[in-house]
Amino acid sequence: MLFPLSTVFDDLADLKLLDIGASPIDGDPPYKVLHDTGCAELVGFEPDPDQYRALLESDLPRSKFLPVALGAGGEAELKICQSPGMTSLLEPDPQVLNRFHGFGEWGRVVRREPMMTHRLDDVSEAQASDYMKIDVQGGELAVFEGGIRTLQGLSVVHTEVQFVPFYRDQPLFAELDQFLRGNGFFFHRFLPIHSRVFKPMMINSDPYAGLSQELWTDAVYVRRFTDFGELPVPQLLKIATLLNDLYESIDLASLALQYADEREGTQRQAAYLQALEASLTA
Repeated sequence: MLFPLSTVFDDLADLKLLDIGASPIDGDPPYKVLHDTGCAELVGFEPDPDQYRALLESDLPRSKFLPVALGAGGEAELKICQSPGMTSLLEPDPQVLNRFHGFGEWGRVVRREPMMTHRLDDVSEAQASDYMKIDVQGGELAVFEGGIRTLQGLSVVHTEVQFVPFYRDQPLFAELDQFLRGNGFFFHRFLPIHSRVFKPMMINSDPYAGLSQELWTDAVYVRRFTDFGELPVPQLLKIATLLNDLYESIDLASLALQYADEREGTQRQAAYLQALEASLTA
C-alpha cells in the first residue's frame, strides 16, 4: 500500500461507504484500509440472516448494517445456497455450475425465504454516499436500476461482474458496463480475473485451479474523468482519496488533484507528486 492521502493533506473530508452484500465470507472488503483509518463511515446491507448476525457481532466502529435486500422493490425469494457465497435472489443454473468442480454443490439451494426487496433510492441511510462496493450474486443491475439517484452522488463503484451466468437470467458484465457508462461512469480497471477448469479435467488435484475459461472478477468504475472539470472540489478530493488509498491508481488520483488545483489555485497535485517521489525512493 502507498501512503494514505490524509498523510499529505490534513483537510480531507470523511467519506461515506456503501457495502451491498456485506457478508464477510470472502475476506477483507476492498475498502478496509480506508475504513480502518477512522475517516470513513460504513453502511452495509446483508439480507442473509446468518451473515447479518455475523456482521453485527463484528462490532465494527462507525458502521451500520441493515438486514435489507436491495433490488427492484417488491416481493422476491432469497435462495440460500449450500455455500453462503452463492446465495442470491436469482435461481442458480445447474447447467452452467455443474460444468465446473464444486459449483454444482456450492450452488445447491438448501432453503428459500420470501422477502421484500427495497429500491436503493428509497433507503435513507444510503443517500449522500461516496463509494459503493456491491456483490449480490447476479442482482447488481437491479440494484443500480433502483438506485439511479444514489449513483449520481457516488464517485467510485466497485462491483462484481460475471462473464458467464451462474444464475438464470443473470445480467453479465456487458449489461452492467453499459448501464454504468450511461450514468456518468467510466470503466477504470479489473481486479484479478477468476477462471476454472472444465470437468473432468483438474490441475494438480486442485478444484480451484483455473485454465482457459474466465468466469468472474471485480470491476472498478470512476466518475468520467472528462467530467472532472464540472465536479466540485470536495468530490475531486474524495475521488483522489479513494483511488490512491484503495487502488493505488496514482495517475488518475493526480488528475483529480490537478482539476482541484485549477478550481481553487492550490498546489495539491505538486504536493502529491512530491510525496509519491519520496515514497518510491525511500
